[in-house]
Amino acid sequence: MLEDVKILVVDDEEIMRESLKCWLEEDGYSVVTAESGLAALDMLPADKPNLIILDLKMPGMNGMEALKKIKQIDPKLPVIMVTAYASIETAIQTMKEGAYDYLIKPFNPDETLMLIRKIVNQQRLLKENIYLREKLRKSYRFENIIGKNHRMLEIFEMIKIVAPTKATILIQGATGTGKELIARAVHRQSARASAPFVAISCAALTDTLLESELFGYEKGAFTDAKSSKMGKIELAAGGTLFLDEIGDISAKLQLDLLRVLQEKEVTRVGGSHAKKLDVRFIAATNKDLGGLVDEGKFRDDLYYRLNVVVLNLPPLKERLDDIPILAEHFVKKSAMETGKDVTEIDPGVLKLFMEYEWPGNVRELESVCERAVILAKSNRITEADIAPLILARDKQGRFKPTDLLSLGEIEKRHILEVLLRNNWNIMKSCKVLRINRVTLYNKIKKYGLEKRN
Repeated sequence: MLEDVKILVVDDEEIMRESLKCWLEEDGYSVVTAESGLAALDMLPADKPNLIILDLKMPGMNGMEALKKIKQIDPKLPVIMVTAYASIETAIQTMKEGAYDYLIKPFNPDETLMLIRKIVNQQRLLKENIYLREKLRKSYRFENIIGKNHRMLEIFEMIKIVAPTKATILIQGATGTGKELIARAVHRQSARASAPFVAISCAALTDTLLESELFGYEKGAFTDAKSSKMGKIELAAGGTLFLDEIGDISAKLQLDLLRVLQEKEVTRVGGSHAKKLDVRFIAATNKDLGGLVDEGKFRDDLYYRLNVVVLNLPPLKERLDDIPILAEHFVKKSAMETGKDVTEIDPGVLKLFMEYEWPGNVRELESVCERAVILAKSNRITEADIAPLILARDKQGRFKPTDLLSLGEIEKRHILEVLLRNNWNIMKSCKVLRINRVTLYNKIKKYGLEKRN
């Protein structure tokens, strides 16, 4: 509605102010007036106009000075300059300072109203676009997970259904698909959200360490057990325990875990007292547990205990429609973390992203976007920024990772690249790498990096 649009008319001539006010109000706008640039600036915070009509020649602070101040306060606020002394130089100068357009006195009311309607319509469309984009972003986000692919939306709906229950959940998906994010979403959607969420990677620890971490131990249970310690299962009491890579645990631990799931109690290593616990179990794996059961490598009774509700996460290559919104999210996140003004992704980059197979899934996409932000030479991610990261075609034109490198070699190349881009400025390079000077000097020495002229 036009009455929702407020216009501020600034002119030292009362007759001009009132004439404009009358015309605009007849057209349905809300109008306020000011007799000087200073008065207009004082009114901005409280009146919040959608458009300003500003006279160029005024005593005290002239229109050009007022325009500069207005643009400092709100760069997006449209301003129409009014002048009785039109010249090309004046027009160029006002536009340089951020004016939307200018009018020449005496001006035609109909032409003036047409210009104002054009600006108002553009502002309305801009606001609608921003609103719709934010609405779309929110509709693509569930907890901390981003996705609009139909398979992801089905998973979101399934989480809403099963999270309030006590059901054990098995999350299946390749490495990097976001299994822990899904587990945390289940926890936050449940009545246990205020209780602990405890995660443990079953593949990261030896059998003995994993047993101690899971079940805890009593003092004297083994040589280094100087005091008793609670295990992850006890720490998750009232909340959720996330067992990542459950397919990697030994036969003994499979049996011990089965007892916990059946009896709802846990006994510490070296202990004799079983403690009753209320814990929600969520397991995850990148392996085919059913296949491991058939091979005799995983207990079928434990499998059936875990297999109450199954959530199958698709690999990134099977959710192509999520790649653009994920890439945009990761670029914005990395730009904020690194302090770089990178806001856009070249369409050619998105095309390449859609063609790449992403063996590392969402985790790899995040890593590529983060490094592309660091390497970007402008506010836009271009093909040149990602070419060293993932892009090399085989003879069939398919994409593949450029090199199979060790972590050390990747680190060495990345540090050298950052140093070169910052002309070996140590402080700037430390800021990009997010390490201190001593660490960077040690890395330079370790990899034998040298500054060359």
